[in-house]
Amino acid sequence: MAKIQTALISVSDKTGVAELARRLVALGVSIMSTKGTAALLRERGIPVQDVADYTGFPEMLDGRIKTLHPKVHAGLLARRERAHLRELEELGIRPIDMVVVNLYPFIDVIAEPGVELRRAIENIDIGGSTLVRAAAKNYTHVAVVTSPALYDRVAAELERTGGELSAETHVELGVEAFRHTARYDAAIAEYLASIEGRPTAGPDKLALEFVKRQSLRYGENPHQRAAFFIEEHVKEPCAANAQQISGPELSFNNILDVDAGIGVVKEFDDPAAVIVKHTDPCGVGIGASLREAYEKAYFGDPVSALGCVAALNRPLDADTARAIAEVRARHEGGPVPYFIEVLVAPDFEPEALALLQRKADWADRTRLLKTGPLDRAAVDAKAQDMRRVTGGLLVQDRDLLGFDEGKLTLVTEKAPTEEQMADLRFAWLCCKHVRSNAITIARGGMLVGVGAGQMSRIDATLCAVRKAGERARGGVLASDAFFPFPDSVEIAAEAGVAAIIQPGGSKADAAIVQAADRLGIAMVTTGTRHFRH
Repeated sequence: MAKIQTALISVSDKTGVAELARRLVALGVSIMSTKGTAALLRERGIPVQDVADYTGFPEMLDGRIKTLHPKVHAGLLARRERAHLRELEELGIRPIDMVVVNLYPFIDVIAEPGVELRRAIENIDIGGSTLVRAAAKNYTHVAVVTSPALYDRVAAELERTGGELSAETHVELGVEAFRHTARYDAAIAEYLASIEGRPTAGPDKLALEFVKRQSLRYGENPHQRAAFFIEEHVKEPCAANAQQISGPELSFNNILDVDAGIGVVKEFDDPAAVIVKHTDPCGVGIGASLREAYEKAYFGDPVSALGCVAALNRPLDADTARAIAEVRARHEGGPVPYFIEVLVAPDFEPEALALLQRKADWADRTRLLKTGPLDRAAVDAKAQDMRRVTGGLLVQDRDLLGFDEGKLTLVTEKAPTEEQMADLRFAWLCCKHVRSNAITIARGGMLVGVGAGQMSRIDATLCAVRKAGERARGGVLASDAFFPFPDSVEIAAEAGVAAIIQPGGSKADAAIVQAADRLGIAMVTTGTRHFRH
């Protein structure tokens, strides 16, 4: 490849650009830049020519027109062959061999609460996108660099080769440039389609861009190839942007369970912990302390907790770490072995981290993930839930409805006590995250019984009652959808359940309420269901 002699640098995000320019100049590259970038480079003592001086045409329209000029784009689009180069020479145009451009921060701007349409529109980059596309079209001759993350790699290669980039690097940079503008344009289209006055059902076409974060050893099963692709610019703490601080690589199933666990603990304001197996919570606890919450979650179903994913909504402290270690020691070599596949928390206090890692097998088996704050305030209400089916994609709003006590309806003669109401709230929020048909039984801020993914609601009730055992007595039961018949209420009553929360809306509602009254059970309805298929 030809040596790079002229580079055009025009960036919105100026991170690292001065150092890149300095390394280019040291290789004999001439730099031209737009006004703001040029000013920064001059402040750092880097020689630079203003694009306006080169074109003989000033920036105008409040900066809307900067690089949209034939002298710029001819220099980018000319093939490095005799006819094109002769034409450039006749017109006094320099070939431009490298473009370093990142675009106005449109995606970040529209993520701001209450951003005005005018501000969003002004952050739609035209000149920058045109530069990127022009350079990428001529990628065999022009290197196009669209991210500060690429600067060091590109500069290092130029330094190794005396100012040249390989054909492979040119291709990679061109591909990334077109992906960059495609992602940018898709965000603009989706934003404009969603502004006031447009249909609320969403766009007619979806252009999705996901970036590969990592290859995975395999998928759900060893014979399935797999990788983890993520959305860039997502600010909500989640599995996609969590920081792994120790342990082996995450597996496909780990990531699914981490996502499920984070979703549960975000529901609660109190210290909360969840134990997840196969994307369902088998134990959830809330308490005055994180240790209390964790112990409730674990002892909700200690048999199922083997090889679990555990998620916490508070930074892991030393006291909770001791509880985890004590549980491990208590079951080491006993009838109920215990280890955690993944432990997720907003953060890890140094003493807690040291305590857990004192046992050598933690580094070998347990992955620790740090997410940042996990609460409802961190939830992105605009994000959508997407699920792949063969030949298509199902898109829906995320199920972010929580618990609205003001919308509850008391349908029985007997009302729940204050303590029972607190447990009904807890059981309802847990049930929302259990695969339907779903039944949960709770008592004292502790999930004690779960019936998940059953084909009939009565089977789900029987599973939950069996799991809960004697702990169901005096507890509460939540159902993610209405009861079609009174049989589940009768089973709950026989187990000693004192109060039930369910959506209502069944043709058999009257019979179900009569059964609850006859059996002395308090019942409230929410008017909202929470199917999770």
